[in-house]
Amino acid sequence: MDTEAVRSFVRAAELGQLQHAADEQGVTQQAVSKRIAAVERELGVRLFIRTPRGVEPTLDGQAFLPHARSIVAGVDRAVTAVGPGSRALRIDVLGLRSAQAVVLHDYWRSHPETDLDVVTLRVDDPHTAASAVQAGDVDAAFRTVTDPATLPRGVRMIHAFDSPLQLLVGPRHPLASARTLTPHRLRGHRVWMPGIVPRSEWAEFYDQLAAAFGLRIDAAGPNFGNEVLLDTLADSADVATFVGARDRYIWPTSYDLRRIPLVDPVPAYPLSLMLPAADPHPGLGAVIDHLEGLAPIPDGAWLPSWATAPRRRDRAPSAHLRTGTTR
Repeated sequence: MDTEAVRSFVRAAELGQLQHAADEQGVTQQAVSKRIAAVERELGVRLFIRTPRGVEPTLDGQAFLPHARSIVAGVDRAVTAVGPGSRALRIDVLGLRSAQAVVLHDYWRSHPETDLDVVTLRVDDPHTAASAVQAGDVDAAFRTVTDPATLPRGVRMIHAFDSPLQLLVGPRHPLASARTLTPHRLRGHRVWMPGIVPRSEWAEFYDQLAAAFGLRIDAAGPNFGNEVLLDTLADSADVATFVGARDRYIWPTSYDLRRIPLVDPVPAYPLSLMLPAADPHPGLGAVIDHLEGLAPIPDGAWLPSWATAPRRRDRAPSAHLRTGTTR
């Protein structure tokens, strides 16, 4: 059933004049008459009778009217739900315990009026996430394409924030009593990072980190989730893993796991935000302002080859974002 024809019926019934309904919808009276006639043919009933003052719904028209109103209202709600600026701001994060999700949660707590939809695209290739931004499936994605020249047309990428690394170990690990550790102190120790996907941004990051400091990063085995990883660390005397300083992990107190900051230099994972180059969701400006206010990493931090510090000044200001212009 043509929803615009149903809308014409509703307005004609409410206004009592076909011409008034036509004027309101920007069409001719003849067009409104044809629309209503089409609905009548589809339903097999007459919806109006003509009177000296205009039109009045028949008994069938009166019975159909509340349902027709629901149809029109439902269509309007559906259009509003997907219209930029009216629907929720939809942002992709790597995981709901990741630093990106934690930062977005902090933003939402200070802006509870924001209609925010945090999603996790089940993809490992950042180019696939970029395509989702391009298609409008998400408004932004916390992913990094390490070669910006390969970004799809209409998508741009800005620096979001940097996530310092920490070493996570169980109480029996030989490094468990350390208050801080340098990356060089980790040489010879097994750092288990299960499920690193080849050609993903994090695979490139950990390859460069291992090469820079002579580390043994073991990606063997499938990733069975954080719970299995934490169970393993709690029982192991030789296995450690890397976590981000803002990543959220929860484990039983009996595990006695230790998060040890890495220093001299601080290795940091650079996080980027991909968004449309033009007409981004208007809610993104305030999110980027929040990212701009995050504490920067220390001077001299180690970053992979595709990122250099400091880069706060390199980020396009949110005023450019709100107008949809690019640098």
